[in-house]
Amino acid sequence: MAVEEEGLRVFQSVKIKIGEAKNLPTYPGPNKMRDCYCTVNLDREEVFRTKIVEKSLCPFYGEDFYCEIPRSFRHLSFYIFDRDVFRRDSIIGKVAIQKEDLPKYHNRDTWFQLQHVDADSEVQGKVHLELRLSEVITDTGVVCHKLATRILECQGLPIVNGQCDPYATVTLAGPYRSEAKKTKVKKKTNNPQFDEVFYFEVTRPCSYSRKSHFDFEEEDVDKLEIRYFLQPRDNGSKSLKPGDLGSLRLNVVYTEDHVFSSDYYSPLRDLLLRSADVEPVSASAAHVLGEVCREKQEAAIPLVRFFLHYGRVVPFISAIADAEVQRTQDPNTIFRGNSLTSKCIDETMKLAGMQYLHVTLKPTIEEICQSHKSCEIDPVKLKDGENLENNMENLRQYVDRIFSVITKSGVSCPTVMCDIFFSLREAAAKRFQDDLDVRYTAVSSFIFLRFFAPAILSPNLFQLTPHHTDPQTSRTLTLISKTIQTLGSLSKSKSASFKESYMAAFYEFFNEQKYADAVKNFLDLISSSGRRDPKSIEQPILLKEGFMIKRAQGRKRFGMKNFKKRWFRLTNHEFTYQKSKGDQPLYSIPIENILAVERLEEESFKMKNMFQVIQPERALYIQANNCVEAKAWIDILTKVSQCNKKRLTVYHPSAYLNGHWLCCRASSDTAPGCSPCTGGLPANIQLDIDGDRETERIYSLFNSYMSKLEKMQEACGSRSVYDGPEQEEYSTFIIDDPQETYKTLKQVIAGVGALEQEHAQYKRDKFKKTKYGSQEHPIGDKSFQSYIRQQSETSTHSI
Repeated sequence: MAVEEEGLRVFQSVKIKIGEAKNLPTYPGPNKMRDCYCTVNLDREEVFRTKIVEKSLCPFYGEDFYCEIPRSFRHLSFYIFDRDVFRRDSIIGKVAIQKEDLPKYHNRDTWFQLQHVDADSEVQGKVHLELRLSEVITDTGVVCHKLATRILECQGLPIVNGQCDPYATVTLAGPYRSEAKKTKVKKKTNNPQFDEVFYFEVTRPCSYSRKSHFDFEEEDVDKLEIRYFLQPRDNGSKSLKPGDLGSLRLNVVYTEDHVFSSDYYSPLRDLLLRSADVEPVSASAAHVLGEVCREKQEAAIPLVRFFLHYGRVVPFISAIADAEVQRTQDPNTIFRGNSLTSKCIDETMKLAGMQYLHVTLKPTIEEICQSHKSCEIDPVKLKDGENLENNMENLRQYVDRIFSVITKSGVSCPTVMCDIFFSLREAAAKRFQDDLDVRYTAVSSFIFLRFFAPAILSPNLFQLTPHHTDPQTSRTLTLISKTIQTLGSLSKSKSASFKESYMAAFYEFFNEQKYADAVKNFLDLISSSGRRDPKSIEQPILLKEGFMIKRAQGRKRFGMKNFKKRWFRLTNHEFTYQKSKGDQPLYSIPIENILAVERLEEESFKMKNMFQVIQPERALYIQANNCVEAKAWIDILTKVSQCNKKRLTVYHPSAYLNGHWLCCRASSDTAPGCSPCTGGLPANIQLDIDGDRETERIYSLFNSYMSKLEKMQEACGSRSVYDGPEQEEYSTFIIDDPQETYKTLKQVIAGVGALEQEHAQYKRDKFKKTKYGSQEHPIGDKSFQSYIRQQSETSTHSI
């Protein structure tokens, strides 16, 4: 979800690795250990929670979290909680990183000291004020001065324990007086409208100047309309010492994409889209990006998303794969390096294959996590009372089950993956005609080695489990992953491929020909050009599930319309809810009956993060746990119902209460909507990609590696005129055709330069228009203060 600005969309996202905490304070009890978890918060709103690590003062979490940020925020915060024996949670400490400081820690493992948490420091929100200073002549003819302070509203105040009943105090403080006045309390809202005015008599000292006292120009002082970010209260003489609360290791990658309208990107976009057709492909713009980036993965992520959006991922990957195969001398090393081809195929499988992965593996992975059967087969690691033969049998059964679901899943493999595998198979077979197995190993090196095996090894990274698994389950999954990887490799001496003798002994179970035949049949199916269309498969696919709060729909004429917590489940067939996970559904909405999915205005029920699923008879009102979850549910429900023929074009953004719609006051509950529906999302469930955003990301990469683009130009010139040994700094580039590559580089540099000028002009224009103390940039907005300094320095430098 983008924040709209004038002619620009701003996308925010964050990727976080929560590592570990160290040296937490001891529990004031006999055993001194704690059961701790960590939360991720946008300001005060929790958006993610790790699992609880029990009985440790140095808990290791090792959890990853990614989300698109759907709103503005000031702090990215992390809280460490302790859960006691009575299941009560208490805060040990927090790390709060201001938004403008996030670039300092970009993609670096950093230890942060935990800070104290108290009510005065837990501040968020902003206040809208109007100040007026005027002269008043009293009945006796004396001139005095009055300061009128009008408190209009506050926005985004914190909700504590589900409640927010705010009021405001205004204090006029001076050396000889302190006068305070208080507004009325506003119940059940964190966006209170006060609109109250307070008057204070003030006297001007001889040294008075309007500008020095208010830091505003003379003509603006008589009436100021300003907005402040709320700040922590002054603790007076009481100072809080941080104490030794311990520390937390984090890796944070915050990204902000400023995206123009589509026409700005036409030159760069057209250049990229021609990449698959350029001869040789190494001279294409997309391949050049892979050459200049420090890591191939850095280039692969936006390139794959870009080509998927425009339907060109298969031709592009086929072209770079064919070029790589031609450069490969040994069929045993085919696609084994971290090349641009390998990274692009990895990224495609992650994006297009995630639902396929879930349908194939999730039920068995969940059972392994819940059953906790011992599967240790290393004699050295056996625990007391464990039996090696029993453990080997447990492991064999798990491997058999996972091997079976994988090799029988070929018909469900996404079309885009099958088309890529077909091109890999053909290129490998053509290049190494004497090796009859290379057509299989070219495909198995991706589907087994880089897709299924990593997902089994680390299921939390592929959303197959909510958190990383416990040590025993993790060990079981490691052994399964190793065996599946070897089964899929079709290597001729499989037992020898294991370093551990116990693994070689265990693998003897799977030396039968039926396993090799099953792998080859599976690989034939997923790399065949004439395979069955997976859209014809009618089995339901689970898209999302989780607890939310829903309002009773009033299907009965009488009865309370209260709010209840329910387990919601969405498949490509229906949207249901039940009391708990695994129960029978209490209510089901067929996907074809979803007419719209829209946000619900907070004022309807004084509740945040609400949305509505509109059906022919009524709307189902639902509250998600946080803003990130609300966006995720709205997006997936919208996408899965996007092609419904009866989708609405207008809707009511507020609820129908007390005989009328709160938004338009219409009295009929069947009155047509009063606001246009949001829409335009692609119908493809798996791939919601913004092409312009990905082009902007590619531009940003090119721009950050401009010096390497220029070096590559020099390398092209050097090779064109000199055919001898080249300089070492040029040798890292793949340049098959110096003239074609030089031509492409020249076009890339020109396109990037034009976009850079547009960004610079936009910043200059925004700087001129923006007022400090406005709704967008309240007083206290440090990011804007920093921006002002940068612009001032730039302007001075230009002059």
